Amino acid sequence: EWILSQVERLAKRKNQPLVVSIDDTICQKTKPSSRAVHAIQGCDWHYSHKDHQSVWGHSLVWLMVHTFTQAFPFAFRLYDKKAGKSKIDLAIEMLSSLKVKRAQPVYVLMDSWYPSKKLIEACLKQGFHVIAMLKTNRILYPNGVAVQAKQLARSIEPNDTHLVTVGEEHYRVYRYEGAL
Repeated sequence: EWILSQVERLAKRKNQPLVVSIDDTICQKTKPSSRAVHAIQGCDWHYSHKDHQSVWGHSLVWLMVHTFTQAFPFAFRLYDKKAGKSKIDLAIEMLSSLKVKRAQPVYVLMDSWYPSKKLIEACLKQGFHVIAMLKTNRILYPNGVAVQAKQLARSIEPNDTHLVTVGEEHYRVYRYEGAL
């Protein structure tokens, strides 16, 4: 609660939004429990995108709160495949514990693995905005017609986009509002 109040105060003072990041990480262990003298509880095999293989360790889902200048860890949960809760469920659980005064808008950032109907609806229910990358195979419904994101992207004309500059980089942005 103290961290959240500090970040909210800073965001309000600097007239910045409150940003919440959701992600996961693996705390890899070098020796599997089967070969260790004393097994570490909660370890399992988890796929590491960095290593492109399964690694032995703890998988954590975490939530950070930040402004544009400062970031603080807010919550984390150990992901246990056998417990029956998905990483999405853990993210929703942590988001629901985030009691924000909402003096400033709240943006939830997540990578392309996390956007799901369940998580996005949980964010919207709390009045949070969602910023996420989508995998190209996600199905969107422009004008009520099901289409993969990569097919929709091919049909977008440059004049339907907006130019955005971040540092030295230039990006074309297309706004889509609708079902996912």
